[in-house]
Amino acid sequence: AVRVQANPTALASYGLSLEALRTALSSANVNQAKGNFDGPEQAWTINDNDQLSAGAEYAPIIIAYRNGAPVRVRDVATVIDGAESTKLAAWVNEDPAIVLNIQRQPGTNIISVVDTVKSILPQIKASLPEGIDVRIITDRTVTIRSSVEDVEFELLLTTLLVVMVIFLFLRSASATIIPGIAMPLSLIGTFAVMYLLGYSLDNLSLMALTISTGFVVDDAIVMIENIARYIEKGQSGMEAALTGSAEIGFTIMSLTVSLIAVLIPLLFMADIVGRLFREFAVTLAVTIIFSAFVSLTLTPMMSARILRHKPVEEQGRLYRLSERGFEGIIAGYGKLLRFVLRHQAATLMAAVGTLVLTVYLYQVVPKGFFPVQDTGVVLGISQAPETVSFSAMAKRQQDLVKVIRQDPAVENLTSFIGADGVNTTMNSGRIQITLKPLDQRGGVSASDVIRRLEPKVAQVPGIALYLQPVQDLTVEDRISRTQYQYALDAPDQALLDLWVPRLTDRMKQLPELRDVASDQQNNGVGLLVKIDRDTAGRLGITPQNVDDALYDAFGQRQVSTIYTQTNQFHVVLEVAPQFRQDASAMSDIYVPIGSASANLATTIALAGTNSALTGAAALAPAPLKSLTEISTIPSPITVNHQAQFPVVTLSFNLAPGFSLGAAVDHIRQVTKELGMPASIEPTFQGTAHAFESSLSNELILLLAATVTVYLILGMLYESFIHPITILSTLPSAGVGALLALIVFHKDLDVIALIGIILLIGIVQKNAIMMIDFALEAERKEGKAPPEAIYQACLLRFRPIIMTTMAALLGAVPLAVGGGTGSELRKPLGICIIGGLLVSQVMTLFTTPVIYLYFARLGDWVKHFRRARQASAAESA
Repeated sequence: AVRVQANPTALASYGLSLEALRTALSSANVNQAKGNFDGPEQAWTINDNDQLSAGAEYAPIIIAYRNGAPVRVRDVATVIDGAESTKLAAWVNEDPAIVLNIQRQPGTNIISVVDTVKSILPQIKASLPEGIDVRIITDRTVTIRSSVEDVEFELLLTTLLVVMVIFLFLRSASATIIPGIAMPLSLIGTFAVMYLLGYSLDNLSLMALTISTGFVVDDAIVMIENIARYIEKGQSGMEAALTGSAEIGFTIMSLTVSLIAVLIPLLFMADIVGRLFREFAVTLAVTIIFSAFVSLTLTPMMSARILRHKPVEEQGRLYRLSERGFEGIIAGYGKLLRFVLRHQAATLMAAVGTLVLTVYLYQVVPKGFFPVQDTGVVLGISQAPETVSFSAMAKRQQDLVKVIRQDPAVENLTSFIGADGVNTTMNSGRIQITLKPLDQRGGVSASDVIRRLEPKVAQVPGIALYLQPVQDLTVEDRISRTQYQYALDAPDQALLDLWVPRLTDRMKQLPELRDVASDQQNNGVGLLVKIDRDTAGRLGITPQNVDDALYDAFGQRQVSTIYTQTNQFHVVLEVAPQFRQDASAMSDIYVPIGSASANLATTIALAGTNSALTGAAALAPAPLKSLTEISTIPSPITVNHQAQFPVVTLSFNLAPGFSLGAAVDHIRQVTKELGMPASIEPTFQGTAHAFESSLSNELILLLAATVTVYLILGMLYESFIHPITILSTLPSAGVGALLALIVFHKDLDVIALIGIILLIGIVQKNAIMMIDFALEAERKEGKAPPEAIYQACLLRFRPIIMTTMAALLGAVPLAVGGGTGSELRKPLGICIIGGLLVSQVMTLFTTPVIYLYFARLGDWVKHFRRARQASAAESA
């Protein structure tokens, strides 16, 4: 921009005002149509030199004539080329810089966008003058690429673990190939559907693919194990494939449909959480569907071609030892099962106790929203007192930067100050800290770096800094000083001024919170310019003239625009820096006298002056101090509104070891104890608000998943009772998941909730395999329920263990994995592992007992109906 810095004293010496200078500047550079000539033979377009092309061309412009000599712009002002706004500043580390933030458009691939930007950087550098360095300070795709690589590694590791489990149980390389092929085929089919739906490979979709590796082989395992069982009985490969697939086909359909039914409530989750996890649910559901299709088609075909009965003489020593080991485990399970079936009442009480324990653990487990990730980037928001000047703010901001750069985990940082679209006030600033890769900072997390920096930056005088790690998943619609917000709005600003400080003090006393801050900034200092309207009226000066004079001097007013072939530059008018240091500069400002008073024949004495203006001299501008009174008043530097009402937002972080749920409860309690007027409405905002919404929907979501599964199973089995037997396995999974979260000090957050919902689908598969075979034995072989369920448990023990181990090992990389963004995946893996470990033990013993209780209940109902029918027949 071109900055014209006026000297009010020089202007006054020539009898000129800032308005005269502004008029000269704006009228000297114009760009208007001039018309054209259209003669009989030729046409001409009219042009002139009405446009200026450089700041230096403004200096000789004539403003007025005094004593026959021109008064030029250079006589009363300095014209310089500079920044458009002097109240904005940015630094890279400690060097002045222009920070350019690049964001992708919705729907585009961020990796390709960054690669494109990097490819054109050499061209940009070549077009810039020497001495200007263009470099990338923060590249969010570094952490994204690292996170995706970590997830891809976890996906590969999960696949290898699952294949290893299959090999250990089947003890045949050829048999292991079958589910080994089913797994990538299911994933490839899922990729195709993801591409058609416009999905991308991100943290959530990759997490769904990773966890699905434990699911996609379940169907293949069940199919292969059943076919292999018939082959061991002496059937040929084709006969065994036909018999085994026909026998197990309905079970696989039941497993698939019930597991997809669990995901249906995720598709209808509300708010931003629902939009985030809809892709997760769809990806997982598609993978399960492809898995079922492959297991019902390709798996039997490959089993018929590959699986062969291995005679005893061909069996290796390890094969025989492992087979005897499996048979011994099954025999031991059979003995324990018979013992349990002899003590059914105690087992049933244990199942009921599990349900009660689940409810209790749900009440006591810490509640959260999303795990705090380490993305390698930390955001800092600085705040100085409301009365701080721009130069003082710049110095204090740099003092913070010097302290932060001393930390060994910091790679570089950018900072900026000034009121713009991000900083709403002059006393606030931003610092974005890029940390070194996790392995280069000794495994110290971003949260630990923040805790290490906080006492150091607190020692910087005159400024406070609030730090928070930047997250991949966020629901915030505003940037605040800390992670969570609590807003109070009221129709009367005075009520907020009274009650907000009280609530802020109480919140600072809560041990669950730290870094409590308020965006209420009403301690600013303002200057009140009180116009003497009578004096101003006699001089023909209006309040608009006063406002224009003040804005010309102190407002950095844009008065013109220079247009070039490649760019455009604003021309900014202001007084020179020495005339805007404090309120005393007002005495140097003059206001032009209106034309009405110029015709006065009488002498007008100006208040506060010893001079008089007569006749034509009345055209000289009047000093601003002669018609105003200037006083200092308190003034808020910002007043925020929400839904048309004044609002104050309190922001806070969580103290180490405390959950968001506990913090929300205590804040609610403190607010209630204060007894604020009913007209003040407190509400959580951003993440805290989304957490409240998700917390209120957690039980509904779990209930919806359970009811959906019950309805689906009821239709499949055409029974009201058998679905209850299958769902009786859920409390044990809940106990295991919640205990695992408590043991590993994790919150019950959205990710953990997804894990528990997935557990509903996983653990019910064990019960489905048992009950399917028990019902088949009752219908086809006429066995009694105790004998049928006992045989089903022993027969299905091996595939149950195999599928459980596959799902469990599929979750291990999520639970123990490290790397960038791994905090987001850990709760999912921990929940699944804990839930499977506990539910596996409970399901193997409680499901048969509950099955028998419901079988007796069914017999009693049938007997009761026959008795009623017989009684009705006799009476007839």
